[in-house]
Amino acid sequence: MSGRSVGVTARIERIEAHLEIGQLPIRYAMAVDGRDIDSWLSLFVPDVQVGRERFGREALRAYIEPVLRGFRRSVHQICGHHIDLVDRDTARGAVYCRAEHEVDERWIVMAICYFDEYRRVDGRWLFSRRREKHWYAADINDHPQSVGFDGWHGDVPPLPDAFETWGPFWAVGHGATATGGAPR
Repeated sequence: MSGRSVGVTARIERIEAHLEIGQLPIRYAMAVDGRDIDSWLSLFVPDVQVGRERFGREALRAYIEPVLRGFRRSVHQICGHHIDLVDRDTARGAVYCRAEHEVDERWIVMAICYFDEYRRVDGRWLFSRRREKHWYAADINDHPQSVGFDGWHGDVPPLPDAFETWGPFWAVGHGATATGGAPR
């Protein structure tokens, strides 16, 4: 095989990896919204870590099923996806998502960023890890600021502070606060 055909083959493999990985978030969203737990589980590597000490898709099922029963309807809208291929079988990325959840009488709107790790297993790209971080979660009738940016779980959202560049940006120049954070 010539050097040019090796280069073309590698480029095609990278394109195929991007396309396959790019489908994972929307397949995830559709499985969650359709409550198709088996399809959802199939998107994760067989040895997925759940918490600190549990592994495997059945451990993931035991975690996700009660979570999905905590809200009736949901809509997860994938807004963008960034993918970095690490090598032939691993990648990482970030996915922006706007999600809406019916929680009792409330309609919770969330802005989410998933920080993902992917691994190719038996020729198929899968999630090996998903870390979900929120910009905010609030009832549709509330401004995110009025509920401290979290009107569902009660936790302070980790975004935008989780971005490595956020603090340093606000630590220097106009509008910096004493703690180095963004003006509120």
